Amino acid sequence: MKSSELRDLSIEELQKKLIDFKDELFSLRFQVVTGQLGNPMRIKEVRHNFARVKTILKEIELQKKDQIELKGEPNADRKKN
Repeated sequence: MKSSELRDLSIEELQKKLIDFKDELFSLRFQVVTGQLGNPMRIKEVRHNFARVKTILKEIELQKKDQIELKGEPNADRKKN
């Protein structure tokens, strides 16, 4: 899944994708152990998608934090006596 596609999703959808990728990764690792994995590159793909979603969620979190700090800046200019 491309980063641009993920950026268009809401936070709730991203969190759902994160859970889905985590579950799929668990399933793929289980298939490796039992010898039933058909495409070993799928593990790499899922790991990368998982990381992309986590990165985008972190970026959103930091943007919100910056917006909150910027809203508080005008009060920071005032001197307290």
